[in-house]
Amino acid sequence: MEQNFNFRTMLRKEPEGGYTAYVPSLPGCVTFGDTIEEATEMVREAVELYIESLIEHGEPIPSDDEIFEYNLQIKAQA
Repeated sequence: MEQNFNFRTMLRKEPEGGYTAYVPSLPGCVTFGDTIEEATEMVREAVELYIESLIEHGEPIPSDDEIFEYNLQIKAQA
């Protein structure tokens, strides 16, 4: 039976160009694309493979339901 899953995906513009994409609730699920479109396509594929591996190994599929976003502000000498 197929289920729909939603995962928060973070994109970070890299100084050397391109975008890193990662999924906080899936440790190690990180990829890269030259454009936002490519990065989102790559991370979709990475998530699909990650979930496939979890299922093959009988591991639970994590949920974003228990992840909270918090912005931490600090002061530092630059």
